[in-house]
Amino acid sequence: MHRGTFITLEGAEGCGKTTQIDLLAGYLRNKNFNVLVTREPGGTRIGDEVRNILLNPELKEMNYRTEVLLYTASRAQLVSEIIAPALEEGKMVLSDRYIDSTFAYQGFGRGLPLSKLIDINRWATQDINPDLTILLYFPTEDGLKRATVKKTDRMEQEDIEFHRRVQDGFLNLAQLYPDRYQVIDAAGSEEEVHKKILKVLEEFLW
Repeated sequence: MHRGTFITLEGAEGCGKTTQIDLLAGYLRNKNFNVLVTREPGGTRIGDEVRNILLNPELKEMNYRTEVLLYTASRAQLVSEIIAPALEEGKMVLSDRYIDSTFAYQGFGRGLPLSKLIDINRWATQDINPDLTILLYFPTEDGLKRATVKKTDRMEQEDIEFHRRVQDGFLNLAQLYPDRYQVIDAAGSEEEVHKKILKVLEEFLW
C-alpha cells in the first residue's frame, strides 16, 4: 500500500492551529481522504499522562532537559502507536504540533543545542518527518493574549521574551527547511486563513 501523507501545523501560542486543523480535516474528508487527526503533546493514553505533567503550571522547577525528554517520550509513543501505523495504512495524518515545536520552544526558546534536539528526535520518531509543515504566523503578543483568556499552562506562563524567541525560532526553521515549510499569515478571519491553507494544500497535493 502507498505510504500516506503526513502534514503538521505549527505556530506560537494562540495562532489558531487547533481550529484550522479541524477545518482542514473536514475539507479533506469531504474529498474522500482517509484522515487521522492527532496532537502534541499527547495523542495516546501514555502521551496524555505526560502532557498533564508537562503543562502543569505548578511544576515550575522542571529542568529544561527533563522537559525535552518528556516531550520526546510523548512523541515516541505517538509515532509508534498512531502515526507510523496510520501512514502504513495510507492515511492522511494531520498533527497539531510535532518535532518543530521542540526545536522552536526548547531550542530557540530555551537555548538548548538544536543539533542535540535533532538527534534525540530522529531516534524517537524513527526518522518519520512531515511531508508538509504549515506554519501559522500570528503576532506574538496577540496570540498569547488569545491563548490565555481562560487559564494558562506552564508553557504559556513564560515571559513575553521567551515567546518572541519561539516565534523567531519557527521563522528560522522555515528557512532551514524550505522544502516542507509553508508560512501563512494567520491574522485574518478563520475562513480567510482556512482558504490560504487550502491553496497551499492544493498546490502540494495536485
